[in-house]
Amino acid sequence: MNDMVGISIQKSYNSTIVETGGYENLAFVEKDCRNYIDKVRRLRLGERDVVAIQAYFSKMQVLCSDFYFSVDLDEECQLKNVFWADNRCRQAYKKFGDVVTFDTTYLTNRYDMPFAPFVGVNHHGQSTLLGCGLVSNEDTGTFVWLFRTWLECMEGQAPVGIITDRDRAIQNAIEIVLPNTKHRWCLWHILKKLSEKFENHSYKALILSAVPDVVNESQSPEEFEQGWSSMIEKYTLHENDWLSGLYKERDRWVPCFLETSFWVGMSTTQWSESMNIFFDGYVHSKTSLKQFVEQYE
Repeated sequence: MNDMVGISIQKSYNSTIVETGGYENLAFVEKDCRNYIDKVRRLRLGERDVVAIQAYFSKMQVLCSDFYFSVDLDEECQLKNVFWADNRCRQAYKKFGDVVTFDTTYLTNRYDMPFAPFVGVNHHGQSTLLGCGLVSNEDTGTFVWLFRTWLECMEGQAPVGIITDRDRAIQNAIEIVLPNTKHRWCLWHILKKLSEKFENHSYKALILSAVPDVVNESQSPEEFEQGWSSMIEKYTLHENDWLSGLYKERDRWVPCFLETSFWVGMSTTQWSESMNIFFDGYVHSKTSLKQFVEQYE
């Protein structure tokens, strides 16, 4: 981004993203994305919302030429997605951008747009914001746009590692935009789903204890393989598709498979969770887009 003011306005058409030097076709989105939405959602913005966004971005650019934002429009020039990062975010990334967490589970406004913060950890072990997005869809195409926009904002410097929820669309986008970045799934999110997945199982209590024990206590891949196999056999879990899927990609979330990579001591997206708790003091699920933009600073 050198010394120019960071502005980017892009239009997306159906499953194809049109952008300078961009990815030509995302037709496969319809097949491989479990979050695919038949009709692309867009924001039905009121006049005050549009004015609030324009005013905030205009003000920030006057205050700091390094303020960056990008707006993704559909074929009717209606807002689909927004990304922005102030100079503090961009400078922090230069120092603390080795490992980033990305989490879209936090909804902040009445338009049902997931809030998508990029979060790192500084030298004091504190969460630090590295850019924010508001997206109207959670399919591969949307995440490709968001990751590409964020990477452009950060002058093309990809992180060494990224931690996300287990999500096929996010995984696809990372493989497209950040092919050399090590990607791991949030262990906390996975273990949190145990209770739901085994709610009616006769051995629920034992399984809820056994899985974390095998995952967290295994000191080597060999020890994990042995412990996992014994657990599956003991509780007759051979036909459990959820566990089978996790096992096939165990190198993305089981700690002993990830020890050789640098993670700044992070294994979950709870850094993002702590950032969400901070935002809870200012916004909630009924906050309008105008209010969100006004409160963001």
